[in-house]
Amino acid sequence: MLLLATLRSSLAQSRLQALRLIHYERGQQKNCAQWRQYIQKKWKSSIVTDVAAPSRAAVSAVPHSAADRMMGRWLLVCSGMVAGAVILGGVTRLTESGLSMVDWHLIKEMKPPSTQEEWEAEFQKYQQFPEFKILNHDMTLSEFKFIWFMEYSHRMWGRAVGLAYILPAIYFWRKGWFNRGMKGRVLGLCGFVCFQGLLGWYMVKSGLEEKPESYDVPRVSQYRLAAHLGSALVLYCASLWTGLSLLLPRNKLHETHQLMKLRKFTHWTAGLVFLTALSGAFVAGLDAGLVYNSFPKMADRWIPDDLLAFSPTLKNFFENPTTVQFDHRILGISSVAAITGLYYVSRKVPLPRRAKLALNSLIAVAYMQVTLGISTLLLYVPTPLAATHQSGSLALLSMAIWLMNELRRLPK
Repeated sequence: MLLLATLRSSLAQSRLQALRLIHYERGQQKNCAQWRQYIQKKWKSSIVTDVAAPSRAAVSAVPHSAADRMMGRWLLVCSGMVAGAVILGGVTRLTESGLSMVDWHLIKEMKPPSTQEEWEAEFQKYQQFPEFKILNHDMTLSEFKFIWFMEYSHRMWGRAVGLAYILPAIYFWRKGWFNRGMKGRVLGLCGFVCFQGLLGWYMVKSGLEEKPESYDVPRVSQYRLAAHLGSALVLYCASLWTGLSLLLPRNKLHETHQLMKLRKFTHWTAGLVFLTALSGAFVAGLDAGLVYNSFPKMADRWIPDDLLAFSPTLKNFFENPTTVQFDHRILGISSVAAITGLYYVSRKVPLPRRAKLALNSLIAVAYMQVTLGISTLLLYVPTPLAATHQSGSLALLSMAIWLMNELRRLPK
């Protein structure tokens, strides 16, 4: 009996060990299967990732040409808005409205006065400054509202320009559409917009300062006005150039000596057009368009007597209205002569259709602009004609930038 019990106990233990061994082997098989499935999944996912990576890159680079077109149109819209700000600023200057808002607040001044009390409070602030005391001491509240809204519209348009640059720039940046060079350029443009707003207020402050020793009409500093206009023109040209470069493919031009000469001549001519437009700021700042209203002579003289009346001599070129008008005449005539010469030089160079169109547009706008300038002078600077003349300077500068863009070199 004892032997039989021992035998049964041994068989039971053997069976238990056998069952444990079976369960262990099944567990091992299950683990192996799980590991096998895990490895297969990883392998497949890595293959999918490798295959999808180029397609994802293609999606972000997708539409490389489409992204360029969108950014190019954005910058052309921005340049158009800058042109609108320049024209509106010119009208504000011509209507003598620029000193009607005597303080500057980025957000607070966005809400105009709405009640009679608010308008009267605003008018009382204006009455504390030289323009009202010397020039507009008999101005009514309704007349004040007109000049106030002129300056207000210019400031609000400036804020709209800032948003038009900054908000799309943030969007395109997050989409990853800017390359390294474009990032630097866009940062520069957005920074320049902000600088332009601050420079505008710095200019206005110069016209609000009390000058007891002067009995002249209160006006902003012609130096600050030129800086304000010059920076706006730089912003406009940079935006227009970049926008055209993104939208228009480079022309395949044969790099001949004549073409290089034409390209260099175009650059110098565009610089002369820019300088002529900038000199207009000194004409506007000093009201120099009202001193000699005859053409081609100035009061029956080719060289007026008071051309160098100020001392030192250099001061005449920036503070003497006669000299400033004389310089603007010379620069305008020189610009037209340079553009005419450029047109004749270009006839010796085979140019693509777009470049010819840009050149023909340039010479047409040049003669239109000089006609507008002479008419504005002879008619004693009427506001509509003077504003059109200022717009013409932007149009002429635009044609010069376009022609330069069409004559770009192909990248090596």
